[in-house]
Amino acid sequence: MSHRPTAPLRSVTLDDVRGAQKMLSGVARATAMEGSRHLSQLVGAPVQLKCENLQRTGSFKLRGAYVRIAGLLPEERAAGVVAASAGNHAQGVALASSLLGVHATVFMPHGAPLPKVSATREYGAEVRLTGQVVDETLAAAQDHAARTGAVFIHPFDHPDIIAGQGTVGLEILEQCPEVRTIVVGIGGGGLAAGIAVAVKAVRPDVRIIGVQAEGAAAYPPSLALGHPVAVANPATMADGIKVGRPGVVPFGIIRELVDEVRTVSEDQLSAALLLCLERAKLVVEPAGASPVAALLAAPGAFEGPVVAVLSGGNVDPVLLQRVLRHGMAAQGRYLAVRLRLTDRPGALATLLGVLSEVDANVLDVSHVRTDPRLGLSEAEVELHLETKGPAHCTEVGRALGDAGYTVIP
Repeated sequence: MSHRPTAPLRSVTLDDVRGAQKMLSGVARATAMEGSRHLSQLVGAPVQLKCENLQRTGSFKLRGAYVRIAGLLPEERAAGVVAASAGNHAQGVALASSLLGVHATVFMPHGAPLPKVSATREYGAEVRLTGQVVDETLAAAQDHAARTGAVFIHPFDHPDIIAGQGTVGLEILEQCPEVRTIVVGIGGGGLAAGIAVAVKAVRPDVRIIGVQAEGAAAYPPSLALGHPVAVANPATMADGIKVGRPGVVPFGIIRELVDEVRTVSEDQLSAALLLCLERAKLVVEPAGASPVAALLAAPGAFEGPVVAVLSGGNVDPVLLQRVLRHGMAAQGRYLAVRLRLTDRPGALATLLGVLSEVDANVLDVSHVRTDPRLGLSEAEVELHLETKGPAHCTEVGRALGDAGYTVIP
């Protein structure tokens, strides 16, 4: 599966995916399939989680990167490869290049999570921090390719990349032959396209459902118009699927073979990540949790057995902390309130006593006395509370009101 950079891009076939599977033998793991009792009860049918978050480098990206680089001609390998990524693709290219003895230069934006930068270097790539956003980093990588002759390894818009990602689909059919629906996150579309090629060729009755974050959903308008269109300023916590424009090659496949593309909100992504951590004991990044978010949003819309692809687990610890709080807040399990009280001895203790009466667990207290907005005898308190659900949040608010406190919006 060798392709010179000037060759026209072809489509992808089942034979390509099967060839990629042979190439990846001993390189990529056949990741586990874990059942989810909670999701199965919610959906009313068996739900299995395809754990690509446990893949080498922490995501499915190694599969496509290895197949693409292994398919290069000897002179292309000698020139080295270059990629641009804020995380998962960077690590996939770095490890694949190291395994194949090819020099890799990876451009990453300033502000990329330090664990991902460190991991990319440890896998053997030369990392260059350039630009503030991925588009600037991408331009720098393409300029490097033009100047040096290094082969640019696109994260999703190449047949070899798609064939490599499609091996996830072959594994799903082997591990869950009775599958009726596969749910997979979509960014540029490489993973969904590859799975669709592999699965539809063998089991055309299986529904393939793609999932995008609402703030970076380029596929619904693109599919409606019949060609890729860009979304201005894509915004989502799910950086793994934060892609402003579909790839040309995956778009053609997804338009033909994927049955439906759904969108999920940031609250739904947070809740899904929290569920994976608490119920399945799996660390999953927001993009990897997007299929679970879709199941939570509309559990009755999926015919089972269902396989949800957890595409990656490379979540920055700082982001994980923020997302978990966001997810808890979305479920009514975390509440932040601000209020004013008279600045006198015992006032804070009285307030905490009210919260104790309604069994609200105080996680953090911020006490401000010197703000110019406050009167001479006033203090402002911000409380972060662990609560037990929406009804309990309402009970806490009512108790504060009954005690004479006014919550500041």
